[in-house]
Amino acid sequence: MTTKTVAELLSQDITLQDVTVKGWVRTFRANRFIALNDGSTINNIQCVVDFENFDEALLKRITTGAAIHIKGELVESQGKGQSVEIQVKELEVLGDSDAETYPIQPKKHTFEFLRENAHLRTRTNTFSAVMRLRSSLSFAIHKYFNENGFYYMHTPIITGSDAEGAGEMFRVSTLDPKNPPLTEDGDVNYKEDFFGKETNLTVSGQLEAETFAMSLGKVYTFGPTFRAENSNTSRHLAEFWMIEPEVAFMDLAGNMDLAEDFLKSVLGYVLENNKEDLEFLDKRLQDAEKTLPQAERSPMNLLDKIKFVVENNFKRVSYTEAIDILRNSKPNKKKKFKYIIEEWGADLQSEHERYLVEKHFKCPVILFDYPANIKAFYMRLNEDGKTVRAMDILFPGIGEMVGGSQREERLEVLKEKMKALDIPEEELWWYLDLRKYGTAVHSGFGLGFERLVMFATGMGNIRDVIPYPRTPQNAEF
Repeated sequence: MTTKTVAELLSQDITLQDVTVKGWVRTFRANRFIALNDGSTINNIQCVVDFENFDEALLKRITTGAAIHIKGELVESQGKGQSVEIQVKELEVLGDSDAETYPIQPKKHTFEFLRENAHLRTRTNTFSAVMRLRSSLSFAIHKYFNENGFYYMHTPIITGSDAEGAGEMFRVSTLDPKNPPLTEDGDVNYKEDFFGKETNLTVSGQLEAETFAMSLGKVYTFGPTFRAENSNTSRHLAEFWMIEPEVAFMDLAGNMDLAEDFLKSVLGYVLENNKEDLEFLDKRLQDAEKTLPQAERSPMNLLDKIKFVVENNFKRVSYTEAIDILRNSKPNKKKKFKYIIEEWGADLQSEHERYLVEKHFKCPVILFDYPANIKAFYMRLNEDGKTVRAMDILFPGIGEMVGGSQREERLEVLKEKMKALDIPEEELWWYLDLRKYGTAVHSGFGLGFERLVMFATGMGNIRDVIPYPRTPQNAEF
């Protein structure tokens, strides 16, 4: 007899059939009712045991967390909350669970406690739902790019370049940290290191993706990236995943079209395919917000926020127009913003971005043409000499979701920008070569995957949307 998943059994409309299922015990009530879950769905299936037919020693082993194998008959449920249940005929304990020490007891746990038990936290409804959604979003991303003619490329994890120019990178080295070889000047001699030069974990695959776009046309990366930023906020990780498409012959307008269509597609996919998980997480959020003062509650619930993005056209607004709107807004004039907008050139904060989306335009917003001095060196300089063809996409509740730009394809302009920022040409000679051999307009964007998962699940801390978070002073598991 083929083992069925709990999800398959709960979707059956044919009762009075023999079935077999394996999973973990969530609860065992009155020596009779087993709530069984195998991770395939947010829902448990009730398995009804006639204790007179089973050995008492066996029943004592059915504790929360135990792995069991059940054979029985799928019947119409006599109780509330489920349409079918299993009348148990055979029962085998595959793996015992120590009832006294098992951390994930059937009660409410804090997220902090569950992070300390991250190897078991997906046994809870919240985290199983989050990780199923993470998996679905990942699939939807690959599906979208595959159906739209993109090639998936794997950019290096170990690199000698700093794509963002931030300098906050993890060094990769095999040199003896206590006694490294030194140059005549007393500096570490990286020529004797494994790669013969100083190398780091990548912060972005963008620059390498550009090289492939300029030969394959449309490519994307989706892989781990790393940043050694000593930040313990709810929005930062030291290891995270990035989605970065790059397209040849595409300008900024095409880049905005691509990003909007992409976001609507992947979020539409989970709306269609993860209904139960989204409804559970939506209710969880609504229940949690009931304890908050009215002013601190979200203006939209989770499902409405996702539909808000999928169903609305994104408003496209220049940075200059946005600054004027913010400068003249009530929160700014009454000094209710934490960061007051006083003049053109200010770097927008999350509070400003959310005001534009949630209060002013009431739809997702794409800001474009940012000041050059607050954006990366590779972004194309506009004819005004002070702005670049950059774009950020702003979402409700979260602020910036996507950052991208039309790339600077002019060799001499790029050289000047690198010179002004003290970026040595010899470090990026291969990147400059793209501007020497068949240069063309090209564009792309970056999307932090965990930020997208946060938006789709309503989770408030980025540590709760990745299986094993890496943060300052924490590399457990």
